[in-house]
Amino acid sequence: MKAQIRKTTLLVLVMGIFTIVSCSTKTTPITISPEMYHSAVDKVTEVMIHDIFSPPVASRIYAYPNIAAYEILAQKDGGYSSLAGQLKELTAIPLPEKPEETNYGLAALIAHIDLSKQLIFSEDRIATYRDSLYTMWETQNPKEFMTSKEYGLKVAEHISAWMDKDNYKQTRTMPKFSVDSDDPSRWQPTPPAYMSGIEPHWNKIRPFVIDSAAQFKPTPPPAFSMEKDSDFYKELLEVYTISEEITAKGDTSEEVAIAQFWDCNPYVSVTRGHLMFATKKITPGAHWIGISKIASRKTNSDLAKTVYAYTKTSIAIVDAFISCWDEKYRSNLIRPETLINSHIDDSWEPVLQTPPFPEYTSGHSVVSGAAATALTSIFGDDFAFDDDTEVAYDLPIRSFNSFTEAADEAAISRMYGGIHYRAAVEIGVGQGRKLGAFVVDNLKMTVEKEVELSN
Repeated sequence: MKAQIRKTTLLVLVMGIFTIVSCSTKTTPITISPEMYHSAVDKVTEVMIHDIFSPPVASRIYAYPNIAAYEILAQKDGGYSSLAGQLKELTAIPLPEKPEETNYGLAALIAHIDLSKQLIFSEDRIATYRDSLYTMWETQNPKEFMTSKEYGLKVAEHISAWMDKDNYKQTRTMPKFSVDSDDPSRWQPTPPAYMSGIEPHWNKIRPFVIDSAAQFKPTPPPAFSMEKDSDFYKELLEVYTISEEITAKGDTSEEVAIAQFWDCNPYVSVTRGHLMFATKKITPGAHWIGISKIASRKTNSDLAKTVYAYTKTSIAIVDAFISCWDEKYRSNLIRPETLINSHIDDSWEPVLQTPPFPEYTSGHSVVSGAAATALTSIFGDDFAFDDDTEVAYDLPIRSFNSFTEAADEAAISRMYGGIHYRAAVEIGVGQGRKLGAFVVDNLKMTVEKEVELSN
């Protein structure tokens, strides 16, 4: 009898231990939510602000990781089409060796993080973020994590090889921009830092969708002339007059508020005695990436649609910078600040600090026109939203009835800021919209869903 009790007790003990071990090793499927993807994009923005990337370079950093994530998800979701053969020189990504064991959302996020790490300077900041996620996922489901990680990194390697052929590395060794001091119409470095013109060879970067950097070449700006009755001088005087009028209003100026909201200049320098330092701000492309997040959240978009929105918008933005920078260094036009200080008012300062590159066309205008067109094709014409992108930089929320309205405000903000003439703003936003429409028309990502959303 006692022996039987001992056997029963031992059996219960063994079963208990088995149950404890089973519970401790139980795995659950890994779920990648849209919020996790938003967080990854936000982390990239945070690091880019820290590293102070120029607006054109920042646009490239957004594009490649989003494309990698999109390509992975497009294999799983039949509503989305691969970009292979649509983007310049992009070939099909490799297929997973174990598709039934691969978590495509997880692989997409891993690919995004890996490529982002390759594209920024402060790799340790992305690595720390990545490692915390890896630890969580490996604990949750080691087999699913390892299989998906292997696939995500394989795709990242494929996209990285494609990325390395876009001429970016070659432009790093090309000559700096030389200033033509003998031509009064040509761009000159502006205070307070008097930096050299940034990215003068950006038009040599391989485009993503547009045929060439010059495909959307705008009409030339008004001919340079300091004659009082010339169109150019009238535009110059308009910048000065508007600036004087809006700054006279003080803190009540809506125009100044608009200029500050859309400043997005990562090169703002602050002087304190003999010390000069840069303030941290997002780029114009980053602002529109933030608007993509706002739209995705408002519509409760699933992971695939969220990545689709980021990808399409970032492609429009990166091609917009290539197009705009092609014109900037072709027309090489002098900034209002230089001429106003020399010919009208030597103590005048613009509301915003003039960024370090030629004036025509306005980068904010071109990029905003392109991004707004891409977002409209996804979320519709009358998409009202509250833009809280700049709250982190102590600026209030602004509300818009559509992406088009936001783009128009972003464009005119450059005149209010005193850093662009009217032609650069109006022609620039038109240049961006034409380019954006070309991207929308030529990228067949999810035709049926786009038609449905636009009705």
